[in-house]
Amino acid sequence: MPLVKGETLIFFDEVQQCPEIVTAIKFLVDEGSYRYILSGSLLGVELKDLRSEPVGYMGVKDMFPLDFEEFALSLGIKETIIGSLREAWSGRTAVDAFVHGKIMELFRLYLVVGGMPAAVDKYMENNNLQEVMAVQQDIIRLYKRDIARYDPHNKLYIEEIFNLIPPELNTKNKRFILKRLNEHAKFDRIKNSFLWLTNAGVALPVYNVEEPKIPLLLARSRNLFKLFQNDIGLLACQYADGIQVRIISGDKDINFGSVYENAVAQEFAAHGIVPYYYNSKKRGELDFVIELDGKVLPIEVKSGKDYDMHRALSNIMDCGEYDLPEAVVFNNDNLHVEGKIIYAPVYMVMFLEKKYTAPACYKVDLSGLQ
Repeated sequence: MPLVKGETLIFFDEVQQCPEIVTAIKFLVDEGSYRYILSGSLLGVELKDLRSEPVGYMGVKDMFPLDFEEFALSLGIKETIIGSLREAWSGRTAVDAFVHGKIMELFRLYLVVGGMPAAVDKYMENNNLQEVMAVQQDIIRLYKRDIARYDPHNKLYIEEIFNLIPPELNTKNKRFILKRLNEHAKFDRIKNSFLWLTNAGVALPVYNVEEPKIPLLLARSRNLFKLFQNDIGLLACQYADGIQVRIISGDKDINFGSVYENAVAQEFAAHGIVPYYYNSKKRGELDFVIELDGKVLPIEVKSGKDYDMHRALSNIMDCGEYDLPEAVVFNNDNLHVEGKIIYAPVYMVMFLEKKYTAPACYKVDLSGLQ
């Protein structure tokens, strides 16, 4: 295929195998004949020691697994349906009962397939969940291979942390306990292993905050955190065989708590929202707290029928010191509002998005000074 100047787009994949191309790209850009895209895995880790970074020549885009809206659209859900769900969220009104039931069924499928493009493609080929699981297992094996290849000095800790994500999420408080790694483990000693997984995009840390006040970052505790999988389908794949069918059917004997929370954390990451969690001996624990529209939004994620029982959330909302305007409880039922608490179906997490309010263009009037 001939290269046409001014029209051809050249794609370099897996550039972490040859990071020198990133340094050299500015010369190709200066030459001007073609446009270029560079892609690869673990770039947040592997391109940090470049000889020279092409500042001003290259824009950087973080890629994530498909979020739930992208997954639904890929499977043929009409944009008008998504639009009607968005209107229901904005207007705080219930969704049509038939539509709600079908979207919940689709969400449970998403919990199993996840958002990895290869897994979604395989599902769309023949709807075979066994083949989807085989793809997911291949991805996990590739992760472990990359851990051994790119960080041989810390590979045992990193892989052990990665393997501990599913069982740690299944514990009562879901907090990552360092002693599970080593009885004498200290965060300062192994923090680089956690950072590696985070920078590689493999794991999603959610840190504890001492108070639900803006800015949440200032109240963050650096060594108290939950650790989520970067893709909900990969998490489901790491649990026991046969759980996929039970998730899809909505088996009430399964504790969906960790699965739902991981899906919510994954959605936040895709939307550029940094989630935290709150824990207090006096008031209890909140699954998530986020900053949205200049306010703190407390969030609980409930997979069972008793979703209106939330002691910690009620304590926080009744606290005049924080004066929080509203909270969200994501659950399986249709949308309704009680006081300051919005009870919304869990799939509506896709509508929590950051709004960028900074002016796109601003010019200072210097007429009196020139």
